[in-house]
Amino acid sequence: MGTLSIERLRSALKVEQFVDPYLQKSCQDLGARVLSAGSQVSVTLGYPAIGFCKELAAKLKIHLNSDDVDLELHFSPPPGRGFKQVKHVVAVASGKGGVGKSTTAVNLALALDREGAKVGLLDADIYGPSQGMMLGVEPGRKPEIKDEKLFVPVKAHGLKTMSMSYLVDDNTPMVWRGPMATGALQQLLLQTHWEELDYLIVDMPPGTGDIQLTLSQKVPVSGAVIVTTPQDIALLDARKGIEMFRKVDIPVLGVIENMSLYECPKCGELSHLFGEGGGERVAQEFGVPLLGELPLDVQIRVHADGGNPTVAADPDGALAQRYRDAARHLAARLWDLDIEAAPQIRISDD
Repeated sequence: MGTLSIERLRSALKVEQFVDPYLQKSCQDLGARVLSAGSQVSVTLGYPAIGFCKELAAKLKIHLNSDDVDLELHFSPPPGRGFKQVKHVVAVASGKGGVGKSTTAVNLALALDREGAKVGLLDADIYGPSQGMMLGVEPGRKPEIKDEKLFVPVKAHGLKTMSMSYLVDDNTPMVWRGPMATGALQQLLLQTHWEELDYLIVDMPPGTGDIQLTLSQKVPVSGAVIVTTPQDIALLDARKGIEMFRKVDIPVLGVIENMSLYECPKCGELSHLFGEGGGERVAQEFGVPLLGELPLDVQIRVHADGGNPTVAADPDGALAQRYRDAARHLAARLWDLDIEAAPQIRISDD
């Protein structure tokens, strides 16, 4: 394998065309550094991107005009503004119920894990927790207690998880007033022994009420993701959700449009059953990116109901790739928010 000169590498990294696909900034603008010359290129990004390695390697070879490039992709999370050993808290929210927020949240968490991050999932829907069933946690399983005061997260599909469903019977309704619900959220959030996490994904209840305000007041939230469907009534509530997070100074990382289109399994015809382009319109309205468009697909429902979400069931499949792409995008946005967290490209002789 040949040796690449440091001048050649620097020249390639300065070209405007060599840009990050999510941030639309060149490696130079993101603060890339060339430490030494050689044929082995090691790229450290501020977001997990194992699934992006082949595409980035091909792109780098084109700009270097050389096949003698051996790319290694690494992940170094930005410092974050979380709590204890949790670097980033990310709220996955919706203005209304029924848009697939919880299914999206669990698959985003699994996608970040499969891309190479340490991930936790908190089911903050105190009144209607569903993550236990979606993750296939057996009914009646209780979290262990550490030092007589901390819950030990229940591990499922590689995630560290906590949910009210682990503490109460599935058939017991949570008939609680606001203060009781917010107290339960604080306990699940702050009295869980999360250990070291790059991201804690919080599956929020629908709406803009007490739970949302409590989360914003009790821990520094790095950003929020809004899940909506394309239909106009869902977009009205999505706008309310975005405005709420802005009022409490939580950055909105972007919008995910769920149930975006439906492909007929018999004829392959594509139909926009709930409208078209709604997620993109609301994202443009508020100046945030559209992180992803997810189809209406029966397999997503089957996987979730069976306790084996799509990204866990088929991590390399077409549906999972949509979640993984959206997860990389939201993590890249978090990285971009921290100007000090820049990629480092280290090149060493093999």
